Amino acid sequence: MRSDLSDLAILEHVQRLGEEHPPIPLGSVDFTVRDPLGVSRRYGRVLDFLARVELEVERNVLELLVLLPDVSEADRMFYADVWADQEIRHGVILDKLQADIGRPPAEPDNKVATAVKIIGMLAHLPAVGDIVRMLYYLTGAATERQAVLAYNSFEKGLLEMGEQAIARTVVGQIKRQEPGHFAFYHMSASLMIQQSELKPWQLFLIRVLRRLSFEPVGIYGDRRREAEFGGVAIALGFDEDLSRIARDIGRVEERLLWAQDNGMDMPPYILRSFEEALAAFREGRSFAT
Repeated sequence: MRSDLSDLAILEHVQRLGEEHPPIPLGSVDFTVRDPLGVSRRYGRVLDFLARVELEVERNVLELLVLLPDVSEADRMFYADVWADQEIRHGVILDKLQADIGRPPAEPDNKVATAVKIIGMLAHLPAVGDIVRMLYYLTGAATERQAVLAYNSFEKGLLEMGEQAIARTVVGQIKRQEPGHFAFYHMSASLMIQQSELKPWQLFLIRVLRRLSFEPVGIYGDRRREAEFGGVAIALGFDEDLSRIARDIGRVEERLLWAQDNGMDMPPYILRSFEEALAAFREGRSFAT
């Protein structure tokens, strides 16, 4: 755990993100596609899923306003001034690419769930609020790590197909903005542990809730979307080494939550959730390509 972590260091990281990675200029994107049908066949479901998830940032921000009533300046600046605008632009770019290759537009769901509103009411209690904030950081770190892995694989596959323009100026540009998001969540979660802001009973409850609630990005408890994610994971080749993928995604919480469990290679609920998504897709609970 880095000893130089501080609230100021995190705030400075967010400020640099905003300065160095503004929303991707639309004029910098080359939407030239050599084989629209081939891209649609191989990566149509990936585009559908990524565009939807990126465009659901409005829902995510509304949820954060509910879940983080006593938001820090770094948190507020990150999601309101940096992350949201970047993610929306990602979604706009991916959705235009979908249209260009003849696919229907994304259908984001930006309604805040009732369960989130209930948790938000409890988050006004300081002890509960700290638990919610830690879960927010852990979820963010896992989500952004999934994004990095997805865009890496997506870009590599497009380059193999000879789709240089969209690989470099669409997926490549989006990919470069995701590690900074991951770093924010990682630093923030690590700082909470470093400063011992959480009591043993809070950490115990965080472990229980994380084990019970973890799911891959963009599912929101919807079984149909679970199957969609399974199809995306297969299209990106995650199924070829699922244990490695799960280990990579779970690295932060394995270190922060489970380091006391000697020999734990990864939080097992992460691998299990991915296996369940693949099974759901293979059983046919999916969507059309």
